[in-house]
Amino acid sequence: MIFSPWSITTVCACALIFGAQAHAVIEAESEPTAATQATEATRPAEPAKPAPAAVPASSVRPGEIKIVGLGNNSALNIAILLTFLTLIPSILLCVTPFARLLVVFHFLRQALGLQTTPSNQTLIGLALILTFFLMQPVGASIMHNSVEPFQQGRISSTLALTRAELPIHDFMVRFVREKDLALFVELTKEARPHDPKDLSMRVLVPAYIISELRTGFQIGAILFLPFLIVDMVVASITTSIGMFQLPPVVISTPVKLLLFVMVDGWNLVIGSLMKNFV
Repeated sequence: MIFSPWSITTVCACALIFGAQAHAVIEAESEPTAATQATEATRPAEPAKPAPAAVPASSVRPGEIKIVGLGNNSALNIAILLTFLTLIPSILLCVTPFARLLVVFHFLRQALGLQTTPSNQTLIGLALILTFFLMQPVGASIMHNSVEPFQQGRISSTLALTRAELPIHDFMVRFVREKDLALFVELTKEARPHDPKDLSMRVLVPAYIISELRTGFQIGAILFLPFLIVDMVVASITTSIGMFQLPPVVISTPVKLLLFVMVDGWNLVIGSLMKNFV
């Protein structure tokens, strides 16, 4: 088929006309008309939505412990808290009667002439149980005035520590010696307090430890005296009858054990220790 130049020209003109009309329709759909603009102008403006309140990044929930000055470094906070928790047992043993009880029990074992009976684990366990028995009122006071309000979010961690310090402070003041307190007040260059409640824990804790050790050594020395007499009597008898090859300890140890059991020694020793604190 052969197309004439007129037919080709007619087809091109129709294509140009239809393309222009399609372009005009697309622009009309994309641009708002005057009526549409008037309708949008008369439409009431929607109230602006309030911006959401900013949530503080360092919000502290009730019962949560945060270390001030370390930011949000949770790993460092956990490391410091775990380090502090490992020191708590040593600190508690230094502000309780545990040191005195353990020293007395070791002196008693040496006075009886026994090396490993009772074992160290047994003596430490007995001292811990007696310590818990003596410190139960102090612990109950700390739980009621410090721990429970802190868990409920009513007080901060700093106030909780301050409240927990008061019962322990009052307990140590009852058994510390004035001479030991004067020593550490002089070493720390602090002003001499007019009231025992004004003593700082920096002065009170080391003075209390020294006082407890001194009292434990005094009780241990008293416990040694009756058993020392038994050793001297047995040694003099064995020497007088010529038993030089038999060590006196072999005979004196059963005699001391028999004497200790007959007088109900554990009841007397522990009863005397407990009555000093009650």
